[in-house]
Amino acid sequence: MKIIVLSDSHGNTENLLSAVAVTGPDMILHLGDHDSDCVVLRKSFPDIPLYAVRGNCDLFSNEEIIRDIFCEGKHIYMCHGHTYNVKTGLSSLIRGGRDNRADIVLFGHTHRPFYDIVDGMHIINPGTIGYAGRTYGILNIRNGNISYEEKSLLGE
Repeated sequence: MKIIVLSDSHGNTENLLSAVAVTGPDMILHLGDHDSDCVVLRKSFPDIPLYAVRGNCDLFSNEEIIRDIFCEGKHIYMCHGHTYNVKTGLSSLIRGGRDNRADIVLFGHTHRPFYDIVDGMHIINPGTIGYAGRTYGILNIRNGNISYEEKSLLGE
């Protein structure tokens, strides 16, 4: 399964639409900060399942703060990251992922792309699709294997 991971769109729906169009994903995950931008995505790509979480700028959102997605036998733990204070470090987030037995932990908030594997758990921040780097991620889960690639609308 090919999953596009987006975060921190901050109203820049043009970038969201471009990233999804270029990628052609099986699923869309939005990690907050203007999760209302997902309305445009859902209208433009109604056949692609989309899941979102609420960010610190999503004051009137109905989305959850944390969401668990199970895909191809893998547990994806989604959050924006602000409740884990990810701008000061990732230890709390990693602990949260471990406590929830996640295979993949997705977060945003910092606007900086990040990818690491800690004790077999994939820790991923796609950066910001809405601002300078226009970054997003492609998460692939196939036959029990996880791979991740950072992308940018600005090119490689």
